[in-house]
Amino acid sequence: MDDGRVLIEVRVCGRVQGVFFRQFTKNTAQELGIVGYARNLSDGCVQVLAEGPKQFVDSFVQRLRVGPPSSRVDSLDIKWKQPSGEFTSFVIRR
Repeated sequence: MDDGRVLIEVRVCGRVQGVFFRQFTKNTAQELGIVGYARNLSDGCVQVLAEGPKQFVDSFVQRLRVGPPSSRVDSLDIKWKQPSGEFTSFVIRR
């Protein structure tokens, strides 16, 4: 079943912890109908797993590049994966 869905794993680095970045990511994902999660990594980056229709995931990535006003995104490392269908919502993981 290929309904145009894609899954990406994104590593967002910069000033992205303690600046509302994960909540921004969750709000953006919910607005676009994307499921998955965001979580802080021990190295100061944020990991995002996002699944949804390709056009919405593309928009999502563009918004991650900017982030909320208090953040600074230095780099995005994106890995495209096979959609899993395992997520039903977008959550913030600890």
